[in-house]
Amino acid sequence: MPKSRPTPNKTAATPATRAARTSAPARKRAAARSTASEEDLAPNRQANILQAAERLFASRGFHGVSIRDIADEAGVPLALVGYYYGPKLSLYHAIFRAHAGYIDVRLQSLAQAQQKAPPGQLLEEIVKAFVLPVLEVASQPAGHHFLRLLSRGMSDHLEEDEPIIRELFDPLAHAFIDAIAAALPQATRSQAAWCYQFALGALLHHVNDQRIERLSHGQNLPGDEAIAGPLLVRFIAHGMRGACGGAVH
Repeated sequence: MPKSRPTPNKTAATPATRAARTSAPARKRAAARSTASEEDLAPNRQANILQAAERLFASRGFHGVSIRDIADEAGVPLALVGYYYGPKLSLYHAIFRAHAGYIDVRLQSLAQAQQKAPPGQLLEEIVKAFVLPVLEVASQPAGHHFLRLLSRGMSDHLEEDEPIIRELFDPLAHAFIDAIAAALPQATRSQAAWCYQFALGALLHHVNDQRIERLSHGQNLPGDEAIAGPLLVRFIAHGMRGACGGAVH
């Protein structure tokens, strides 16, 4: 009778051992999913923080908003605000830099106006380049918050605003002042600078105004740029020409 071979001692798999075998890979997969989820969420969190800060700063001003307010508005942990943007002032300036493309659009519009303006229409085309891109930004919800914030920065004259206005907006202003002076040969550059500031005041007031509906007995609506836009361009251009006594150029 042949001898039977000894069989290997196999231990039956129990629920505990099966769980042990599968738990490590499962944990790895869960960790990978968690990491992917965090990576997907991170850009949204960063953008949410910037947008929340823009809304609050526009509404309350720089000193009326805390980092905790911004975190609560964005729905993120407090520490995450500093992680992405650093101190409050850096976050404040990051909002302006996020809209730097708006400045480029205005400079491009100005360059096109100077190159392609019909005879006798140079000033009007410069004013269009000054006004119309801003009205386009104002028509967007996020843009409206930014323009309100910009208006605060231009009028409140806080020391927190000064560096970013010098960096981003003074070059834009100089470009338009030079163009206005060239379009009004009888005007001095100092007069052109006054004209620019007067025009800026009218433009920023217009894009933030909600009172026009009441003052017009309901005939005018805020944000009705199809009507207000051309009127504002004519108002500014004629005002500059009348104030400076410049000939048509």
